[in-house]
Amino acid sequence: MAVRTAFVLLLGGAIARLLTHGPADGARTGWVLALFLVFGALCLFGRLGAPGPRYGERPTARHLLWLGTVLTLWLVLLTLEPSATWCTMPLLFTGLHQLPVRLAVPLAAVVVALVVVSEVRVSTGDFNPNLVLAPVALGTVATAVLVHGRQLAVRQRRLIDDLTRTRDDLAATEHYAGALAERQRLSAEIHDTLAQSLSSQQMLLQAAQRHWRTAPDAALAHVRDAADTADRALAEVRRFVGDLTPLDLAENSLVQALRGLAERSGTPGPAVEFRLDTAPGAPSPVPGRVEAALLRVTQQALANAREHSGAERVVITLTCLEDVVTVDIADDGDGFDARRPARVSRASGRGQGLPGMRRRAQRAGGALTVESAPGEGAVVSMSVPLVADGPRRQAP
Repeated sequence: MAVRTAFVLLLGGAIARLLTHGPADGARTGWVLALFLVFGALCLFGRLGAPGPRYGERPTARHLLWLGTVLTLWLVLLTLEPSATWCTMPLLFTGLHQLPVRLAVPLAAVVVALVVVSEVRVSTGDFNPNLVLAPVALGTVATAVLVHGRQLAVRQRRLIDDLTRTRDDLAATEHYAGALAERQRLSAEIHDTLAQSLSSQQMLLQAAQRHWRTAPDAALAHVRDAADTADRALAEVRRFVGDLTPLDLAENSLVQALRGLAERSGTPGPAVEFRLDTAPGAPSPVPGRVEAALLRVTQQALANAREHSGAERVVITLTCLEDVVTVDIADDGDGFDARRPARVSRASGRGQGLPGMRRRAQRAGGALTVESAPGEGAVVSMSVPLVADGPRRQAP
């Protein structure tokens, strides 16, 4: 903005000098004024149709054509009106600063040389060294700013790359630490349930084997006790598998777990936002297995949005009412035809996401709905009806 403002002011000064000190020929003054106006409009608005190259990219043919046209007009004006030299500095910054250094520096040197030739050509009286030194000094400053800016851009890019690699390494370390902590927790759970049960069964069966011939009744009692222990262990295994608490819910509430999931899933990938909508009198807390199902469905839907939809924004909304709890995961991605069943690839295991989420919602006593259309994003919703003592059971 500052460079454009300076350009407009200097262009206005050049036009004012043309009108006040220009040649007496009104026709010549008129079309030189027209060239100034075309030159100014092209410099200010031409870049909208011919944007400069981004960092690390080569300039497009359209941008080079725009730059060549601007330089040609400036050269014509420089030949006809000496005040066109006032537009040199803004031209260096607006026209050349986005080019590669190997192109920008020679072009800047040519522009400065043309300014010196023009100043010397129209000068009168004794030779003034400032006519040569001033343009060279200004061109040197502009070129130095250009090169320094490019060096800063390179350093910034390297710093961003280093930060990205560091973030990826930190995420991998945190993932490994989380997996290790979950593995240790599972180890403790298995030790306290299955290992103890199997140890008791082994001892009872060994005792039954020792008394099988000498005390059949005692041996049979040991076998019955072992069978009862096995039944209890089987029930514990089913509870353990069905109600396994996710790591994020081990020490956090569902709201904290979803908010943390949204915060962790922001970079790299789509921006994720978490919203909470709680009605007065809503039940608290939500039963544990319902919380686990809601979190797992959210994780799967978020992974689908990140990997397959090409979404730029995802919104997770948790709604807690008096008789139902709902989580909605909405994305602005490519969408899909929700009426067509997903194709399952046995080789890759893909296509099981939505059926798996539906089964998980049904086991929690709820239901899963999907709303999507090609090009319109997708909304995945899981709702679980609640009663005073937990989720309401639904008919299979």
